[in-house]
Amino acid sequence: MNTAKDRLLKIIDEIPEKDVDKILDFAEFLKAKSDKSVSEDLTEASESSLDFWDNDIDDEVWNNV
Repeated sequence: MNTAKDRLLKIIDEIPEKDVDKILDFAEFLKAKSDKSVSEDLTEASESSLDFWDNDIDDEVWNNV
């Protein structure tokens, strides 16, 4: 199988060691960007689920607990 990942690994094997750090920097940038996106998605999901609990009935019940 010749996936994009396979092709990338082949290129990394063929380039001079001094240039590998540039690829690593870019890969780490992409990973951080992806991690941030996942984190933002989770934050958004948790905030939207909080709306469910924001109602007068639950407020009244939990005020007396």
